[in-house]
Amino acid sequence: MNDNVPVFPNPFITERADPQITRGPGGRYYFTGTVPAFDRIVLRGADTLAGLPDADEVTIWTAHESGPMGSHIWAPELHWIDGAWYVYFAAGDAGDATADVWRIRMYVLANPSPNPLEGTWTEQGQIATPIDSFSLDATTFACAGRRYLCWAQHNPELPETNTSLYLAELANPWTITGTPVEISRPDRDWERIRFAVNEGPYALIRGGRVFITYSASGTGAEYCVGLLTAGAAADLLDPGSWTKHDEPVFTTSEANSIFGPGHNAFTVDEHGRDVLVYHARAYPEIEGDPLDNPDRHCRLQPFGWKSDGTPDFGEPLPEP
Repeated sequence: MNDNVPVFPNPFITERADPQITRGPGGRYYFTGTVPAFDRIVLRGADTLAGLPDADEVTIWTAHESGPMGSHIWAPELHWIDGAWYVYFAAGDAGDATADVWRIRMYVLANPSPNPLEGTWTEQGQIATPIDSFSLDATTFACAGRRYLCWAQHNPELPETNTSLYLAELANPWTITGTPVEISRPDRDWERIRFAVNEGPYALIRGGRVFITYSASGTGAEYCVGLLTAGAAADLLDPGSWTKHDEPVFTTSEANSIFGPGHNAFTVDEHGRDVLVYHARAYPEIEGDPLDNPDRHCRLQPFGWKSDGTPDFGEPLPEP
């Protein structure tokens, strides 16, 4: 085994879909992901990546008993922005039989403590978008002195699709400014298996380019990762600045018995080496409602770079 290549136990953390690992002040690692009960947001922290699986998990927020932010608590992401922590997440309504659990919208929590496992989390409210439709999977990144929000949302002008990817500049971590633009829609065959979906975006900036990965199709073995690319100096709010790769960049590996890899994030190990964070199942077919299935486990693996400067994800590594 090459000592320069990190090796991670997989599954890395079980029953945590939509995983994200980020480094905070001082280099400490923090993990979050979707809880199968869809009723709370959890975090765990450790000084090393290897320490995260055994770290205590802390519930920082629980769903409301009624009204907005009451159900389907999905895909939390933790970001350190201008001296405070923010969690972006999606949620539906709750309450009596008239509550619409599928009224999924994006929300933000804030905490000024340097340690997100401590301090007080406060609700900053819903991220308002010009189109009031199904929206989720918000992520944020900064480029050339501007901070952006990227997310998945249903485009009412495309009733045959589920979600497209949108991008907008942020006035502050919970407020969009200007007009959002659609930078990707599910227009390829591999993005439309079972469902026509672009979701779960995450940004990586390297070598003068901005890469946004995203997930496509249904959540079974067909789930896969696509890639958008733009120049870091380009107008990112011009949809024409973005190029979609013709084929998915990370897909099911039947040979390695890893199925439906997706909803990824990026981090680095203690030596600055790139690490891909994602979820997948170890079997192809889901019995029953996919939302009742807890087996999308968090997985980690190193990735490299191709000669053309694009990320090289390889294929999902097998379980031991």
